[in-house]
Amino acid sequence: MERKRPELLIPASSLEVLKTAVIFGADAVYIGGEAFGLRAKAKNFSKDDMREGIAFAHEHGAKVHVTVNILAHNDDLPGVEEYLKELKELKPDALIIADPAIFEMAKEICPDIDRHISTQANNTNYGTYLFWWKQGAKRVVSARELSLKEIREIRDRIPEEMEIESFIHGAMCISYSGRCLLSNYFTGRDANQGACTHPCRWKYAVVEEKRPGEYLPVYENERGTYIFNSKDLCMIGHIPEMIDAGIDSFKIEGRMKTALYVATVARTYRKAIDDYLENLDKYEANMPWYLDQISNCTYRQFTTGFYFGKPDEEAQIYDNNTYIREYTYLGIIGGERDGLYRIEQRNKFSVGETIEIMKPNGENIQVTVQKILDEEGQEMESAPHSKQVLYVDLEGKAEKFDILRRAEE
Repeated sequence: MERKRPELLIPASSLEVLKTAVIFGADAVYIGGEAFGLRAKAKNFSKDDMREGIAFAHEHGAKVHVTVNILAHNDDLPGVEEYLKELKELKPDALIIADPAIFEMAKEICPDIDRHISTQANNTNYGTYLFWWKQGAKRVVSARELSLKEIREIRDRIPEEMEIESFIHGAMCISYSGRCLLSNYFTGRDANQGACTHPCRWKYAVVEEKRPGEYLPVYENERGTYIFNSKDLCMIGHIPEMIDAGIDSFKIEGRMKTALYVATVARTYRKAIDDYLENLDKYEANMPWYLDQISNCTYRQFTTGFYFGKPDEEAQIYDNNTYIREYTYLGIIGGERDGLYRIEQRNKFSVGETIEIMKPNGENIQVTVQKILDEEGQEMESAPHSKQVLYVDLEGKAEKFDILRRAEE
């Protein structure tokens, strides 16, 4: 029996990152416009950028899904209506929606665009899936709290043509399906309106009400205890189980991540999925490479989340809230001029430094920076200014869309 090929769905915070995701292996990308998505702090897409991004993805055989997944208040609805009219013109492949009111508006305004139900809608059982199917949804994103056993049961009870999308990698949330009120309570910034301040990553201590100011010694190190802080999900070692559960789309979390992060996870999961579909032995033999590569981008240590039952305490990180970072992102190759490669610099690097060219095909090539020129053709010893346009001599080994990175000690 031929294994079904799942979609690899990658997040993109900007037009640059969208193009990177597509080149590095995404079957589809999900993006947000400048409003009505749950990542308001991400750069997000203007109307023109969205149009260009959709065209680029379609030219490369990839799809674009757009988030309209806020939980709307009365004042939001007129703006949502206008936004949906814009999306009708732009023609993305799908809309990701959590609010029933927005779902109904999308069905009326842009019926030809597929409607997907966001994980924010708390999709935890087959009855919920069937409800949304009857309303006209093509796909439902499963709650992160579901096990593979539960997803398999859902698959057995819904129409074959209905799609299941599930997270395979990225940050986890303290609250059920991301429905969290901590940010709103502490700062007035509503997570369900796209403005989460991520208080689950903050330091906390316990105080007894009759002893104000006295912090009780419950912490694991000198900086406090991070009682809400989860490890990041990583299922690179369990792709066979994910496919066997009947999941149609493997979703990567991270619409606020860099192009380096997106390139790393897209390339690694692309190869792992393709290797498994070709040959189980190949997938298992290449596992050390996947695990090495996936640790090359920022992460908080890894867990399998709820997929094999409720996670134990090992899924939490109690002693810090920091990411592990193996590589620093330097820029993306934008083109070539007179043997020099154009980049928009992201972090400082210098002439004589050894850096890495990260290619979509899985190669990582070490090169020495031979020369750096600014836009006026003036030579520079280093590139200290973020987003400065530079032309760099990389020994002739780079191509457009390659990622430049530097290994950290």
